[in-house]
Amino acid sequence: MKQLAHHTKPDHHLKGALMEPYWEDKDAGIALYLGDMREVLPALDLQADLVVADPPYAETSLAWDRWPKGWPEYARDVASSMWCFGSMRMFLDRGHEFTASDWKLSQDIVWEKQNGTGFASDRFKRVHEHALHWYRGDWAQLHHETPKSAVHHRTKGNASGGQPDHTGARGRSTWEDDGTRLLRTVLQVPNMWRRGAIHPTEKPIGIVAPLIEYACPPGGLVVDPFAGSGSTLDAARQSGRRAIGIEAHEPYAEAAARRLDALVLDIA
Repeated sequence: MKQLAHHTKPDHHLKGALMEPYWEDKDAGIALYLGDMREVLPALDLQADLVVADPPYAETSLAWDRWPKGWPEYARDVASSMWCFGSMRMFLDRGHEFTASDWKLSQDIVWEKQNGTGFASDRFKRVHEHALHWYRGDWAQLHHETPKSAVHHRTKGNASGGQPDHTGARGRSTWEDDGTRLLRTVLQVPNMWRRGAIHPTEKPIGIVAPLIEYACPPGGLVVDPFAGSGSTLDAARQSGRRAIGIEAHEPYAEAAARRLDALVLDIA
C-alpha cells in the first residue's frame, strides 16, 4: 500500500522552514502544499524543470479571482521554463510582470473548448484560452520536445523547397514520413463544464499533458503554483514526471487530495 500523507496544515511563514505537504505520494514524487505560492515556494527552496501556472485571471468579482501580484518573479527563481494559461486581456494587463522578471516569450497555443464562458451578448462567444510558453536564459539548454500526433495519410518520401517568400530561403531537403506530425498550436480539448469539475477553472488533463511532455523531460520535476483541482499533478504522474503543487484555498486543496487519493493504486 502506498504511504500517503495529507490533510496537514503546515507552518510555512518562515523562509527555509521545514514544510509538511498537505498531500503526498512519495513513490511517484507527487506532493501538494497548502498556502500562498509567494510564501511556499521560497520555503521549499527547490529547482524544477518546468512551471505550469494557471493563475487567477482577475477578470471577475469572485473572491478567489485575485491576481497574486509579483508571482512571476517567484516562478523565475524555481525554473527557466514556464507554461502559463491566461486570456489575452490578462497577458496585456500583466505582461510587464513577466518581462520584468526576465521571462521571454517563445510561443503560444490556443485551447479550443466545446463550451464558452461569459454571457456577454455584444461580443463573439469566447470558446478559447491561451497558454503561453515563457523561458529564461539559453533556449538551446532547455528541454523542448514537441509532441506528435498520428496522421491517416502518409507520404513515402518528399523533397521540400521553393518555400513562399515570407518564410525565407530554406533550401531543399528530403525526409521520411513516419506517420506523425507536430502537434498543432490550436488544441481542441473538451473542458470540464458539467463533467464533474471540482474547480471553476479546472483544466482537463488533455490540455495540460502535451505542455508537460513538451517542456519537461521524463522523470523531471513540474511545479504548479496554483494547483486548483490537481490536474497538473495528475497529468505529471501519468506521464512519468514528478510534480509539486501549491494551492492557497483549502477547500480546493482538499478536493484535489481526494482526487489524487482515488488515483493511487494499491501495490501488494
